[in-house]
Amino acid sequence: MTRIRSLALAAGTLCLALSAGSAAAHVTLETREAPAGSYYKAVLKVGHGCDGSPTTAIRVRLPDGAVLAKPMPKPGWTLATKEGPYAQPYESHGRSITQGVTEIAWTAGSLPDAWYDEFVFQVVLPKQPAGTMIYIPVVQECEKGVHRWIEIPEAGKPADDYREPAPGLKLTEPKQH
Repeated sequence: MTRIRSLALAAGTLCLALSAGSAAAHVTLETREAPAGSYYKAVLKVGHGCDGSPTTAIRVRLPDGAVLAKPMPKPGWTLATKEGPYAQPYESHGRSITQGVTEIAWTAGSLPDAWYDEFVFQVVLPKQPAGTMIYIPVVQECEKGVHRWIEIPEAGKPADDYREPAPGLKLTEPKQH
């Protein structure tokens, strides 16, 4: 019986290690669920460069309905934002806001392939039904090469079916005040 338990434990550990390796092969979100319409702290986890080459830029395009984005500065990196019109106006404190940050870029840094880091921004999530998936396309530029984490899965298909899937976030029921 002990041998069977040992084999089961070894098989479970191997499966966990393989799935962790798969998850580390992408740019992912630390928190993958959040209430619709809430403030959300997006932590993008970058676990590798491009075929051994250091990461030199992370560029993010915000999904429609995500508003009031504020990126966190990162020592050693240049931070820039691009503003544009929102797909729909956003109401805040009695005012209609029609444009704001639509893209965020951290550039001129260097994250060696063997190291891990995080890139952070705050945003108000879209007010969409619970269960809705939203995707945050990310382009990872390296000294040599690029990864375009921009593939948005078709309905019913998992992100693992794609070579470079965009980080996904599942909206949950809004918090009651």
